[in-house]
Amino acid sequence: MKRKEFYLSIKRNIQQELFGELDFSKELEEKELLELIDEKIHRTALEKGLWLEERKQMRKEIFRAMRQLDILQELIENPDITEIMVNGKDDIFIEKGGELIRWENGFDSEEKLNDIIQQMVSGCNRAVNEAFPIVDARLGNGSRVNVVLKPIALNGPIVTIRRFPEKPMDMEKLIEIGALQEVHSLFLKRLVSAGYNILISGGTGSGKTTFLNALSNYIPAKERVITIEDSAELQITSIENLVRLETRNANEEGCRPITIRDLIRTALRMRPDRIIVGEVRGAEAVDLLQAMNTGHDGSLSTGHSNSAEDMLSRLETMVLMGMDLPVAAIRQQIASAVDIIIHLGRLRDKSRKVLEITEVCEYADQKVRLQPLFVYRYDSKKLEKEGELENVQKLLAAGLDLYTESKERV
Repeated sequence: MKRKEFYLSIKRNIQQELFGELDFSKELEEKELLELIDEKIHRTALEKGLWLEERKQMRKEIFRAMRQLDILQELIENPDITEIMVNGKDDIFIEKGGELIRWENGFDSEEKLNDIIQQMVSGCNRAVNEAFPIVDARLGNGSRVNVVLKPIALNGPIVTIRRFPEKPMDMEKLIEIGALQEVHSLFLKRLVSAGYNILISGGTGSGKTTFLNALSNYIPAKERVITIEDSAELQITSIENLVRLETRNANEEGCRPITIRDLIRTALRMRPDRIIVGEVRGAEAVDLLQAMNTGHDGSLSTGHSNSAEDMLSRLETMVLMGMDLPVAAIRQQIASAVDIIIHLGRLRDKSRKVLEITEVCEYADQKVRLQPLFVYRYDSKKLEKEGELENVQKLLAAGLDLYTESKERV
């Protein structure tokens, strides 16, 4: 028998013994469980000849299997891993340094994978089963989880985990990694402080949530802010008067779903200064635009698109999903509500950059006019100035101007 098979066989036997002996009706302290694991491993090591390193590794793995997320715990604790993709019990891929890598480990059984899935979703009061085979959830460390079960997923339970840094990435860090320059961050700081309504657009994995989180740190600390998300991911630490709302799925007990639309309408009755919607992807765009148009200046959100211009088309489509309005009326609403679109992208070298900062101007000639303020140039590899901000009324009302602290013109 190969050493790895020998090790796995012993580990499996110890786990089965522990599961058979433990009284799960009683709460067992972490220290007590570790003592029981140590006792089993020590006795087995004397009988079977386990190496010291194997004993240490086995202790860790058995504890993870019984109290944490089994083999996934090692990946979740690794700060270099940004994405974990489980395609059934044996096929696990990770994203590390922007590169997709197949991981050599797998779950002992599909039943064990299903147990881990139930543990993850129950931790945030969600449910997933054959009747409701798709769910979004989050882990205790803020990681985003998406689960798809059989019969929808043909090759077994599918779990996708987007891991976020334990310490939220701020604008200084984004400048450090080259996502934008300091002059642009100071410009955006003034826009956020003055209450411009901003949408952050980009493709999957372009860093929209990270950028939204960093941008929200520019909100004046004394304001009342309400965040609305499908699965709570934002880590806003600079606001004291902060209310966090999260959607709820329907379940077998008859609880009706609570949608983003429901939460935006509720938030309007909670005296918010600003509303932050994690992502607009459907009919809730109607309610977000109405909120922006009814005195909740400085609201922020994100959306999927290929460019700032494409974001406008996506907004039109999303509004039509929630309300039957003439396209001209929708475009007027958009032009009146949204002030700035920040478009993010992921380049071939896997780096994430701000590609556009664009002003949304007036509705004229049956379309919404856009004014690019900064555009990323691939030849210079920099975000370069393209035009001047036209709508300066909010800046003036806030007592601000277009100068940075160093009095450089942006």
